[in-house]
Amino acid sequence: MSKVKWKAGTFEYPIPAALVTSGTMENSNVMTVAWTGVLNTDPAMVYISVRPSRYSYNIIKDSKEFVINLTNEKLAYATDWCGVKSGRDVDKFKEMHLTKQKANFVKCPLIEESPVSVECKVEKIVPLGSHTMFIGKVLSIDADEKYIDDNGAFDISKCNLIAYANGGYYALGKKIGTFGYSVRKKKK
Repeated sequence: MSKVKWKAGTFEYPIPAALVTSGTMENSNVMTVAWTGVLNTDPAMVYISVRPSRYSYNIIKDSKEFVINLTNEKLAYATDWCGVKSGRDVDKFKEMHLTKQKANFVKCPLIEESPVSVECKVEKIVPLGSHTMFIGKVLSIDADEKYIDDNGAFDISKCNLIAYANGGYYALGKKIGTFGYSVRKKKK
């Protein structure tokens, strides 16, 4: 089998389809971000990359904080809608019937309907060209208690998370293995 060569671009899929909140409980915005991920474990660091033309850009740049809210199948419509509408023109929380929840460490609201919200403080701002990367130190992970199992562990398989790939939203499938399963010794 041979591969076809395409021009260089962004084709590392699937990626998260996250709703990023910024601002305060009284004056907030929600935007959809797909350019996001983990940068470091200790300390826990993540990033979001935002176009400077986006309404949330200056809010995050000035406040130095944001919240990454993971999305699931129930939030798919709101995730798309918040990515094509501007907070300059509409109140996305109101229009998408999203519930603001007070965060523990930042002034930005969490989205109550999100299975997991990640509170972040901006540590570094890196202009890259079309986007600016906001590197955030994770201050708190806020998980909906309905996804916590009897042992106190977070059961991500119950979340029905979604991802974005090449213009489409996709439900994540079933678990096919766990970390290290390829080298784990078989139980007798």
